[in-house]
Amino acid sequence: MFKRSKRMVALGAAVIAGSMIFTACSGGSGSGGSGGGDAIKIGVVTKTDSNPFFVKIRESAKAAAESEGAELIALAGAFDGDNEGQVAAIENLVGQGVKGILITPNSSSGILNAIKQARDAGVIVIALDTATDPEDAVDATFATDNKQAGVLQGKWVRAALGDKTPQLAMLDGTPGGTVDTFRHDGFLEGAGITEGSSEIVGQADTNGDQTKAQTAMENLLQRAPGINALYTINEPAAAGGYEAIKSAGLTDQVTIGSIDGSCTGIENVKKGIIGATVLQFPAKMAEQGVQAVVQYAKDGTKPSGFNDTGSQLVTDKPVDGVESKDTTWGAENCWG
Repeated sequence: MFKRSKRMVALGAAVIAGSMIFTACSGGSGSGGSGGGDAIKIGVVTKTDSNPFFVKIRESAKAAAESEGAELIALAGAFDGDNEGQVAAIENLVGQGVKGILITPNSSSGILNAIKQARDAGVIVIALDTATDPEDAVDATFATDNKQAGVLQGKWVRAALGDKTPQLAMLDGTPGGTVDTFRHDGFLEGAGITEGSSEIVGQADTNGDQTKAQTAMENLLQRAPGINALYTINEPAAAGGYEAIKSAGLTDQVTIGSIDGSCTGIENVKKGIIGATVLQFPAKMAEQGVQAVVQYAKDGTKPSGFNDTGSQLVTDKPVDGVESKDTTWGAENCWG
């Protein structure tokens, strides 16, 4: 009874969210899909509807749908990690007759049954930003190669330390998250550090939240005041970590790397709050996903496999052996 009740609450929330952010685009100009001149319906389900990264995905999907004469229905989880809300959203979208669903999964495995039911109903499902586990649970994935993004962050941080032995703190995201794992492992590979090495002096989960990251960093610095390198899962975590480092008077001691590429994050690189960040391209994920659904609706061609939408290290402190762009370029290509 409890699980059924929880699903009904989540479904109600998804329906409400959908009515708030539903966008109808060029109603009669779509081709294929629904027949009779009706626009192709495309659903997008993000982890939340407030994070600037997912706002950019939604906005870019809307613009791409408009350019194709398609109709976009956008839903989201109520919070980061709301798998039930995303399951309900998929069921909602299938009921509305969408041709394809673009999703940034909160849980790479918890969403699999709902995705299978959608695909069995003839809906193509494309993962954006976050791959499912296994990857072939969806028709295709359009995302950053998050392990490579982590490698870039790790290479820069290690090179920026020069001859200093790393005393590394790691502000991770959500335990078990696919993106979190790839970025964490990629950073260690790029920095030439193995899991469990004595060079790692502290780790904490932050869920990518600035306030949680600040508290976590304060605690880590109390236990390991010699920290000189900081891995962060994203730029809000980096900003929180910096505040703790600043309060401790250690801004000249700690080298901070991050991943995201938001305009706020790029500005923080320019200010020296973050040493370097790896910029992602959420607009490309959304645009390519929409185009793939439209193509499928028109002629049945399905996308497949992992499609890397790219990443770019941005810093005003370049290091040998790591290709980078400066914050002027970053400001021209950032999002949010």
